[in-house]
Amino acid sequence: MRIISGNMRGLRLKSPKGNDTRPTADRVKESLFNILGYIESNSIVLDLFSGSGNIGLEFLSRGAKKVYFIENDKNSVSILKENIKKCRVEESTEVYRNDVIKSIEIFDKKRLKFDYIFLDPPYNKGLAEKTLERISNSNLLNDRSIIIIEHEVELEFADEYYGIEKIDRRNYGSTAITFFRKLE
Repeated sequence: MRIISGNMRGLRLKSPKGNDTRPTADRVKESLFNILGYIESNSIVLDLFSGSGNIGLEFLSRGAKKVYFIENDKNSVSILKENIKKCRVEESTEVYRNDVIKSIEIFDKKRLKFDYIFLDPPYNKGLAEKTLERISNSNLLNDRSIIIIEHEVELEFADEYYGIEKIDRRNYGSTAITFFRKLE
């Protein structure tokens, strides 16, 4: 697993051992960022179910200003912090070992807004829909926010979901990525 573009290009990242995590494959990550295009230098990113921090660190490498990482697993948080240190981006990150839904509620109370929200929840547990609903019922989105969900290919989202709309979906073998934005 490595950073594929930007100012940290080529850096190798550690990944938690075992079958509990599925790091985003380089080809999926490359496609994701090709779809997103240029990342504004003042962008604030929320990386939910962060794992090793692979996606959030790629956002930073491509110019994002700050990434908030949320991960509940102790081992993954340890690896994530090692990766942040290796990338030398401690000042541009905040790491929280917490439940994703609780974190969304805390950020909502703090009135934080995010330009990009990425989530890669464990497959087949209903967490993608539950998290999407909580995000849409919060005030975390600005007018140009994009929500990106990496999920099992069998999961289908409606075109409109909790006040947000699906704008794209791409399949990569057993993995899919679906993009949402706030309804206008």
